[in-house]
Amino acid sequence: MKIFPAIDLVGGKAVRLRKGNYSEMTVYSDDPVSVAEDFKASGASCIHLVDLEGAKSGGTPNFETVKRLLSLGGFFSEVGGGIRSLETVEKYLGIGASRVILGTAAVENEAFLREAVKLFGEKIAVGADIKDGFVAIKGWLESSALPLTDFAKRLQDIGVKTVICTDISRDGEMKGANLELYRELAEGFKMEIVASGGVTGIDEIKTLRGCGVGGAIIGKAYYEGLISLSDAIAAAE
Repeated sequence: MKIFPAIDLVGGKAVRLRKGNYSEMTVYSDDPVSVAEDFKASGASCIHLVDLEGAKSGGTPNFETVKRLLSLGGFFSEVGGGIRSLETVEKYLGIGASRVILGTAAVENEAFLREAVKLFGEKIAVGADIKDGFVAIKGWLESSALPLTDFAKRLQDIGVKTVICTDISRDGEMKGANLELYRELAEGFKMEIVASGGVTGIDEIKTLRGCGVGGAIIGKAYYEGLISLSDAIAAAE
């Protein structure tokens, strides 16, 4: 299982939100590159990057920061936030992203998702952000009428290989991940499932690995010093 330490970006800074609430934002570093270097020093080989401003409104306002982060090299990198056109997909892949994450566009524009998967294959992942059982969009500010299981089935039928699932109610709360949700997804679908939201402990990582989850994203628990990244990586492996 892979561990993806996360850097969420607003205004070129590394931040975290609570439950996706933009009014409850904590800035952890003015220098995201130094954060990524710390990840590397802890043994990380993967990194999860999200342009939160892009997720909210579309576009790539933190593109230059992402470019600097990717220029470090040495990471399997996934990038999300505001990726709603093939041009933006190509833009991120062109600066070294290993794969890109489609969120709002994957929900609202199935034709675009199909074309992206056709052109880029496993370099396309989809973010399934869940609020009260339904998929949320536009930086988690809106809920769709699409239940998670229906969405996951659609993604598998289209040929998506990786789904990054976030339980918004757990995100930034440091109360533990929704282990049963990830177990059901891992057992019910053939796609790689990456767990996100509330992952705080080594035992959770071991449980996720045991039920077939392919990856876990570590965010606030790392920044608050509740989990050692090197220990998390060791537990995942």
